[in-house]
Amino acid sequence: MTDVAPEVAELKRLIDESRRAVVFTGAGISTESGIPDFRSPGGIWDQYRPVEFHDFLRSEEMRREAWRRKFATHPAIARAEPSRGHRAVAELARRGTVASVVTQNIDGLHQRSGMADDMVIELHGNTTYAHCLRCGERFELAPIFEAFSVDETLPVCSACGGLVKTATISFGQQMPADAMRRAEEETLGCDLFLAIGSSLTVYPAAGFPALAKQNGARLVIINREPTELDALADLVVHGEIGPTLGAAVGVD
Repeated sequence: MTDVAPEVAELKRLIDESRRAVVFTGAGISTESGIPDFRSPGGIWDQYRPVEFHDFLRSEEMRREAWRRKFATHPAIARAEPSRGHRAVAELARRGTVASVVTQNIDGLHQRSGMADDMVIELHGNTTYAHCLRCGERFELAPIFEAFSVDETLPVCSACGGLVKTATISFGQQMPADAMRRAEEETLGCDLFLAIGSSLTVYPAAGFPALAKQNGARLVIINREPTELDALADLVVHGEIGPTLGAAVGVD
């Protein structure tokens, strides 16, 4: 490997030496796909403050407002394509180096990049479909959009009559216990933990990189801005995710 930045060469070395890596992704990997960062100034939440979970449950009008906001923000996610960073992660999974991806993102781009559903642990859910809050039945968005656009008809579960909501974790809603358990197990089982595109400030998810390091894994952080955990890492790259990871993995 010639004519590459030293940090890319070091990243490649750490990846090549790993036998079981875990990738942890935040918004940064998806902003390179054109999806705005929800939390940043001027981001989606500045324009469309999310409806809190208890308000969604108690109020029919708040449920309508939640769906209005979903329709307003959905096009940006629907037209996005996996970035070079997503494709590099999927290639590492294909090679058997990456055992799983733990993601704070809700856009489904890891799956669209070619990763199997059971390899992607979604801590904050998934906004590309909906589900029943009572029985868990899955519902695709297109029929919901079609009905809502006519007279703002709220979706109701055809299986049990329960409330239907996008399959994301809202403010005030419990983190998914199974996903958190799996993420901890994967973190404790890895020898390399790659934290990519996350500010590492949203807990409890942001605790996984430190847990991996404490358990003996090497820790790599790739993020545009410094994070509070940079001092713990074996390698820190403050730069673009796609070019950095793509060069290290050999993905265009």
